[in-house]
Amino acid sequence: MRIVVDTNVIVSALVFGGLPRRVFEAVEGGRCGFYHSAEIENEARRVLRDKFGWDEDRLQRYLPVLWGLGERITSRRRVNAVKEDPDDNRILECALAAGAEVIVSGDGHLLRLTAYEGIAILTPRDFLGTLP
Repeated sequence: MRIVVDTNVIVSALVFGGLPRRVFEAVEGGRCGFYHSAEIENEARRVLRDKFGWDEDRLQRYLPVLWGLGERITSRRRVNAVKEDPDDNRILECALAAGAEVIVSGDGHLLRLTAYEGIAILTPRDFLGTLP
């Protein structure tokens, strides 16, 4: 299964652990493939630095390992499905380019869509419940 993980889940996995971290354990275990974009990488870096006070050394220690679990995708087309938070559209764009089956997110704007062009949008808990 091909997945794109929203920035809020990435940050939660790194900062708090719990179910978001279990998503990445599923990736590490080969239960799904993880796809991300430069936009997702940049947003995760910014949030960890600005909201959680991570310094450059800590960012360099953790983020390359995380990105190394997956594959970087270049989005091919722009979408404007989430007008309330245009940054959420970058997640959708990455998922489309990756041919993802699932977006894992804790973001209300995305979760309200429930799906986008055939791509399911699930919370970490619901996503983990789909795995064998």
